[in-house]
Amino acid sequence: MRRMGTLGMTGWAKCMALGFAGWAVTGTALGQAPAHLTIDPASAISNGDNAWMLVSAALVLMMSGPGLALFYGGLVRKKNILGTMMQTFAMMAVITILWAVVTYSLSFGEGNAFIGSFKYMFLHGVPLTPIHDYAPTIPGQTFMVYQMMFAIITPALITGAFAERMKFSAMLVFLILWSIIVYAPMAHMVWGFGGLLNASLGGKIPCLDFAGGTVVHVTSGVSALVTALYIGKRVGYPKKPMPPHSVVLSFIGACLLWVGWFGFNAGSALSAGSLATSAFVATHMGAAAAAIGWLAAEWIRNGKPSALGGISGAVAGLVAITPASGFVTPMGAIWIGLAAGIFCFFMVVKVKNIFGYDDSLDAFGVHGAGGTLGAILTGLFANSGINPILGAGKATGFFEGNHGQVVNQLIGVALAWGISIVGTLVILFVVDKLIGLRVSEDDEREGLDLTQHGEEGYDFDAA
Repeated sequence: MRRMGTLGMTGWAKCMALGFAGWAVTGTALGQAPAHLTIDPASAISNGDNAWMLVSAALVLMMSGPGLALFYGGLVRKKNILGTMMQTFAMMAVITILWAVVTYSLSFGEGNAFIGSFKYMFLHGVPLTPIHDYAPTIPGQTFMVYQMMFAIITPALITGAFAERMKFSAMLVFLILWSIIVYAPMAHMVWGFGGLLNASLGGKIPCLDFAGGTVVHVTSGVSALVTALYIGKRVGYPKKPMPPHSVVLSFIGACLLWVGWFGFNAGSALSAGSLATSAFVATHMGAAAAAIGWLAAEWIRNGKPSALGGISGAVAGLVAITPASGFVTPMGAIWIGLAAGIFCFFMVVKVKNIFGYDDSLDAFGVHGAGGTLGAILTGLFANSGINPILGAGKATGFFEGNHGQVVNQLIGVALAWGISIVGTLVILFVVDKLIGLRVSEDDEREGLDLTQHGEEGYDFDAA
């Protein structure tokens, strides 16, 4: 009683005022936050890890805008630049809300081997303390927002396949449904607790995918191919030349993608330790080797190396090293990148022409093909000295003695292809029947900037 009395009337008044203010703000007695938002002082949050992950999240968002928006925007004709950039920008807004409402929960909620649950709908229960199964040293909300950036860029990648001919409204409906039906199940299978392919959290078929080779690139690339085939070719393609209107914009976008990819891959370590360093180095090596591989192949075939070839090769290498970045040595990354640069070059230049499909910006040739190759090569080059994800003392990759890992990688790739083909076809059919996918031929000739958005990217007559 004496100790309580020492506060005096002024002290008690301050305490009561603070308590009432807390209650007024939070809706709970004595200013106590809801349980899922309470910071546990005993938790093992690392400020350094958290800072790195927040920066990484920002870097991955930068990959969408302005990185991908500029990269894709420069590759289309000038009458479609705003329409193309708006598709990526729309994903930054729409997928953010969708992630908060349901897709984070479907991806990372505890469910079954194929899909999560509704546990985290509307971000209910996503804490400011760590979710130890996923990231033990950063707040759960940091993990959530980092994964959100992956969910944003993945559907945006698909837009390269149907550039210059899909309605903006149809694009929105298609990619919202795609994020729920294709992305969320694949993310859960590979990264979610108990997911079928999760190599560290109880998956029955451990598939190595450090940062999204299957989850991001195979799904988006294969879905891009399906969409290009379903929606058909652009008016005049391939008889009429449709060169990029500004390789300069694409060049700037590709450089931003390269820098942002360090957050994409090294950030997937979910901490600021040595594994992040290893992934950072592997990412850079893979991109550089792929740029050289693509340019060399182009130089031999065409007699000249192009700026467009260089940036396309670098992106192909970044795609291919994505699943492997946290598992391979620097030299392994170089071999993967070199293979990806050459392989994706021939997918874009040869295979696309042989089959005659109009994948406008080569989303399949780079992301689908590069992601598939990278996922398989991860099973060859993975090294337990870099990341003993399968257990201490156990070989990780084929060259290290784990010969069965390549089979697991093939299963993971096959599942990604399967869910992408089936899911995308179903969604396209439904959207096409409900609201139609393509703009009219007249609108396509005039350009999506004016017909879909009522403005022009370049107004040279303006004062």
